[in-house]
Amino acid sequence: MTISLICTVYNEGASVRKLLESVCAQSMLPDEFVIVDGGSEDDTVLQIEAYADRLPLRVMVAAGANISRGRNLAIAAAQGDILALVDAGVRLEPSWLEDITRPLRENPNMYVVSGFFVADPETPFEVAMGATVLPNVEEIDPSTFLPSSRSVALRKSAWEQVGGYPEWLDYCEDLVFDLNLRSEYNTFGWAPSAVAHFRPRGSLTPFFKQYYRYSRGDGKADLWRKRHAIRYATYLVGAPLLTILGNRVSWLFWLMGIVGFGAYCSAPYRRLVRAWNRPLTGGMLLKPIEKITTLVFVPAIRVIGDLAKMIGYPVGVWWRWKRKKGLGQSANP
Repeated sequence: MTISLICTVYNEGASVRKLLESVCAQSMLPDEFVIVDGGSEDDTVLQIEAYADRLPLRVMVAAGANISRGRNLAIAAAQGDILALVDAGVRLEPSWLEDITRPLRENPNMYVVSGFFVADPETPFEVAMGATVLPNVEEIDPSTFLPSSRSVALRKSAWEQVGGYPEWLDYCEDLVFDLNLRSEYNTFGWAPSAVAHFRPRGSLTPFFKQYYRYSRGDGKADLWRKRHAIRYATYLVGAPLLTILGNRVSWLFWLMGIVGFGAYCSAPYRRLVRAWNRPLTGGMLLKPIEKITTLVFVPAIRVIGDLAKMIGYPVGVWWRWKRKKGLGQSANP
């Protein structure tokens, strides 16, 4: 079977070498590595082409293409029966390609395989970020897990069957793609050892933008109505009601606040305690004072993320309504 590694890039000159080096170190190399550049304004393409003597590269430039369009172009050009997809900026475990494609190579009735991804932090804030927004592998239910396209493998025929990635969607495109695959192929393979390491957002501002865009994508694609409704109810109804009650019964206010806070941050704090024992990318362990600061970062990240989602979701809903009514076709409101 022919295996094609697929990736899209845009202005990744400072980070793409990390991915390329990890591909060079794979226990099993791909038959081809197809990369679509979305029109980078830096030296991304030059950085990639420097590896032409070490990797079976095919580099295409499609200026202005969003990530869905880039992936579809790369996959359409790929010769492989099996596709393995990654994002730029990650570094792969040495056995990643071998592990994530094994179920497809060994079972002709398997069409999609979920890999895994973990944080690759360089700062205390990034440790907190990873613990807050990313599950640990033991928290995953393979029967319902929807893989990120930074670590997934599938047959090209499966991509064709569901019509590829949705090019009308600028964010959450891999989620919609996964849902389409789930409706067609109920069972996904699970390769937890196929791990991609990626660096989380390094501050609250880019994190806010990221989650605003994710939530805007939810609104565009009409995803997770219940989740968003619960979030609005919690912040716009539950929190004010609790404050009013607290003004009359102060002990009840504090008790409910403590219980609610504990439930809200319990999973991130459990992950965080474990992350304290793992070294940063440079090999250093967190100092005691840095561990304390990560405790403070967690609730701030949770709240900022929720606010970003609450702002982004109605923007996406409005875009979807306009598109349905034929009032506008822009994918970027």
